Amino acid sequence: MTDYAAVQDYLRGLKARGVQPGLARMERFMAALGHPEKTPPCVHVAGTNGKGSVAAMLEAILRGAGWRTGLYTSPHLVRLGERIQVNRQAMTAEQIARYTREIRPVAEALAAAHGPEAHPSYFEFMTAMAFLHFARERCDFALIETGMGGRLDATNVVLPEVSVITSISFDHCEFLGDSLEQIAAEKAGIIKPSRPVVIGRLPLEAERVVRAAAAQRAAAVVSLREEYGSGEKPFPATNLAGDHQRWNAAVATLAARALPARWRVTDPVVNTALQQVDWPGRWQRVQAGTRQIILEAAHNAEGAQALERALVRLIADTGRAPVVVVGVLGLTRAEPLLAAVCRHAREIHLVMPRQRRACTQDQLAALIPSSCPARVHCSTVDTVFPEAASCTAGDPGDTIVVTGSIYLLGEVLVRLDPSRGPLEDQLQDF
Repeated sequence: MTDYAAVQDYLRGLKARGVQPGLARMERFMAALGHPEKTPPCVHVAGTNGKGSVAAMLEAILRGAGWRTGLYTSPHLVRLGERIQVNRQAMTAEQIARYTREIRPVAEALAAAHGPEAHPSYFEFMTAMAFLHFARERCDFALIETGMGGRLDATNVVLPEVSVITSISFDHCEFLGDSLEQIAAEKAGIIKPSRPVVIGRLPLEAERVVRAAAAQRAAAVVSLREEYGSGEKPFPATNLAGDHQRWNAAVATLAARALPARWRVTDPVVNTALQQVDWPGRWQRVQAGTRQIILEAAHNAEGAQALERALVRLIADTGRAPVVVVGVLGLTRAEPLLAAVCRHAREIHLVMPRQRRACTQDQLAALIPSSCPARVHCSTVDTVFPEAASCTAGDPGDTIVVTGSIYLLGEVLVRLDPSRGPLEDQLQDF
């Protein structure tokens, strides 16, 4: 494992280079590697929220139709290899080390020939690794999630069978723009000429931008609002909990139906697969003694709205307000999340994920209004979850909701079940 430790050090070094939007480096990188992004065929998924869930749903659908699938998502919860999966088998440490040994000299040669700015970024390096792995493993189909935005995202070197834009709201505004129209234009950058695009519930001003981009590229638009907005057509059922997951299931269904007929995706295949989706950290239930732990990622304002709906439903089902453990990256994200939590929690534990941009407990506490009826504690992950399958928050029999950053969920999962670990560096992508 010493070799893998060296690989992690190398990847940390790439991470230190920061975010470098743009496609020129990635296109040159792909050419140097023999264009692995050209195989297998894929669906390309962008969106502010829901893109990981939709990609996981589509993976289940394509695998259910009998195809060998690749799935590329980010970030990971516990292990780096979770980002790159074949038939839902994550890459091993040995595979990551082997690909890194192969790809690193190519990246360094590009920097030597074209200057330091030509060296691939961390996300570009991992994306190239995914494309190579899917090609080498002879995947029939791949589901590719963007990292951020779309137009300049490293994944935007693919020519997908179908593009998907799940949702558009405010997030990563420093990179994508401070209006919904600007963010929509960035997301719409994944639309390719004459390839259909499926759009989820988008704000009308964002939808207009996406439709205009699709029209310019002669790309047919399949709209969730048009297909399901009237309320006459029942939503597809899925094993993932929450109203927002029913919307995501509808997006995945429309995307599957938009695939060419040769992929043999039938309605029975879709319906069965949507009941078998594996996507941790989305209203995921874990038992810790007599307490039930629910893990729900909610990292922006739209996610906070979905969380609030879920908390209302939870209280209606249990008859008791939950205890909430929350940790967030960035005050802009923290404000709407804390507002939602304060309206429905009986007790709140403020924790700080192990990330450079994580809000401190004091920063989170400053966002809690004096009128909040919940008891508030400044805690740590280790004190709330001191050992395997244990939790100190709340009382025996309580429901404990862990929410906020997906990086926090990974930390908690390892505390609850050490066999999942060890927790690998959750290198923050953006």
